[in-house]
Amino acid sequence: MSRWLLWTLLAVTSWGIWALLGKLIGDTFSPALTQALSTLGILPVILLMIFSFRLSATRTNSDKNNQKVYRFRGALFGLGAGILTCLGNVAYYEVLNQGTKAATVVPLTALYPVVTILLAVLFLKERLSYVQFAGLALSLCAIYLLNVQQEQGVLSSWLLVALIPIGLWGVAGVLLKVATNNISGELATFWFLSAFVPIGLYILLQNPLPAVISPAKWLLVFALGFTFAIGNFALLAAFANNGKASVITPLAALYPAVSIPIAIVLLHERVGWREMIGIALALISALALSIEPRKPAAAGVST
Repeated sequence: MSRWLLWTLLAVTSWGIWALLGKLIGDTFSPALTQALSTLGILPVILLMIFSFRLSATRTNSDKNNQKVYRFRGALFGLGAGILTCLGNVAYYEVLNQGTKAATVVPLTALYPVVTILLAVLFLKERLSYVQFAGLALSLCAIYLLNVQQEQGVLSSWLLVALIPIGLWGVAGVLLKVATNNISGELATFWFLSAFVPIGLYILLQNPLPAVISPAKWLLVFALGFTFAIGNFALLAAFANNGKASVITPLAALYPAVSIPIAIVLLHERVGWREMIGIALALISALALSIEPRKPAAAGVST
């Protein structure tokens, strides 16, 4: 099994747990405040990246002058991806503040991998085999089935605002891939997650905390940020291990396939035919996307 696939599966698992933690927090905090407080869980991962021996590593064996350029370029793209993700979150919160149902907004914005795939194929010149192309189509169908639960109201007036996070998160996915083409996954993770800190502080200054917050809620928001950060680190590690953005992004977005079984067992939730088909398609697409085309043997090398 390829290393990029193992890292992607870790991202799927981590984000699958993250999705359930968000549900457990409920409406204790506003969405923006929940995002800001979850930065507490992101900080340990940032510190871990600082002490990593590969923090200063590049993805090239060029001379020192070129390595400086690559480090700067990778840091710029990583930080830019983090900023775009935060801005996408702000737009996402704005849609929620308009009174739109979260059950409609969340599923719709989960379709952002379509943007990443199109950009990766157009600008990164990534190519897919026929099997991977079929897996990509199945993964998009699974994302839709596992996330979009309500057909009614998808074309409402708030759709244009909801398209903002879809676009920003999709562009961020491509920027993260470009970042790991220049620097290590650890360093890209550091710059990406670092963008959340000043924005989180700004949100905290603008939104007062509730008078009483139970220790359980503090633990949940910490775990929320930690699982989010681990998932992003795993995603960048998958990119850094020569994974294709057009494959990894839709595969990582299938984290509901992890959330749903856990919700059935622990939260006693029911799964309808839609979710069952989505889970099946997710498993099939994961297998198809992991099958990379064989590279032709080098001339003069006997097999």
